Amino acid sequence: MKKTLTTAFIVALTAASLAACGSSSQTATENNTAAADQGNESAQSQDGSSGSSSLIMAWWGNQVRNERTQQALDLYAEQNPGVSIEGQFSEFNDYWNKLATSAAGHAMPDIVQMDYKYLEQYVSNNLLVDLTPYIEDGTIDTANCNQDVLNSGKIGDGLYAICNGINTPALLYNKTLLDENGITIKDNMTMDEFIDVCKEVYEKTGYKTNLCYNQNEQFAEYYLRADDIVMFEDGKLGGDSADPYIEFFKLYEDGISEGWHVNPAIFAERTIGSVEQDPLVYGSSPETMSWCSFSYSNQYSAIKNAAPEGMEIGITTWPSKDPAKSDYLKPSQFFAISTDSQNPDEAAKILNFFTNSVECNNILLGERGIPLSSTVADSISENLDADSQEIIRFIYDVVEPSSSQINPPAPDGASEVNNLLNQLEEKVCYGEMTAEEAGTQLFEEGNSMMGAE
Repeated sequence: MKKTLTTAFIVALTAASLAACGSSSQTATENNTAAADQGNESAQSQDGSSGSSSLIMAWWGNQVRNERTQQALDLYAEQNPGVSIEGQFSEFNDYWNKLATSAAGHAMPDIVQMDYKYLEQYVSNNLLVDLTPYIEDGTIDTANCNQDVLNSGKIGDGLYAICNGINTPALLYNKTLLDENGITIKDNMTMDEFIDVCKEVYEKTGYKTNLCYNQNEQFAEYYLRADDIVMFEDGKLGGDSADPYIEFFKLYEDGISEGWHVNPAIFAERTIGSVEQDPLVYGSSPETMSWCSFSYSNQYSAIKNAAPEGMEIGITTWPSKDPAKSDYLKPSQFFAISTDSQNPDEAAKILNFFTNSVECNNILLGERGIPLSSTVADSISENLDADSQEIIRFIYDVVEPSSSQINPPAPDGASEVNNLLNQLEEKVCYGEMTAEEAGTQLFEEGNSMMGAE
């Protein structure tokens, strides 16, 4: 995805430069000029002639998000006479193509929704405003915001984006099955405690464990954090040797040999990543199902909806040798102010509105994730459905007190390493490779992919 975005930048920038060359590019020039005029409407509103301020805010999302966000923007305009905000929304892929094109033409919307994986790229291209001064002067109030999540919007010494929804790793499990067999799940399990539970569940019920099969990017990073290892760091794989990676693959080697890990063959005719086909809720027998799913908190409702009738879904933390080091709160996405905005001061006030206004968040109702402000989250909780209330409890009562700041965004080359990770895990699960061979290959080839010498 990151390489695709980079390509879009190059294409858009090339198109913008060619637009100035000759009559054959006249139409492209006119289009760029029109986009710039649209993106900079607020410049015309600052000369005192209209006495108003017009801004544009862009985001990706579904129809529910679109309607709620526009209602919130309308409320802000109602509370701030003279301010109007045009909402522009797109599907995810279209959004990034449009944003890259507008960036090349210096016509980005005033406020943009931003993804964690792309934040560094937009900052390095000088496309986003540093929000630090607005936080320091109180325009954006962060007093009730989790500082680890807030700092996830930092690049270098600047804070360039404000999280607009909190997410976190969540182990979802078949509570009905475990209760019936007298098996208790505790929060913040160590890895040894978790493996003991996996064995107990298998022995008593025949149900096996799915350790993020073929979706290991997040779990591997989570696992390594317990040893203070950042998986992608300084142009190389974290750690001084292959040993931590060998240890990681040993989980799968042992799980298969001891019988408690699911047989990889069950995924042959399933779409990996599909909630409806997750082994926790999909399968015809204990041999083809898992008692748990390594998911995220925003998937809780979807898993519950996909579960067979009579199955209660429980929620707890992912296991780790050191849960407090491994666990983290994750921004579902951000809002940022573009450097093309002619009224960044008003845009900052809008970000504060989305962060701290209870009225605003009673419209949004956590659709992007649990609000960053714990005060706001608590205030709107009674208006949320039961699932969302449970997620608020889980995030603020269970995860926040025992977590650390999320890793920096993965750099270029990480996607290739993650593909290799999944391929090697598959070979270990099929018995085609030992944990030691897989860990050594990942460390050596992964470093080469990252460009390490």
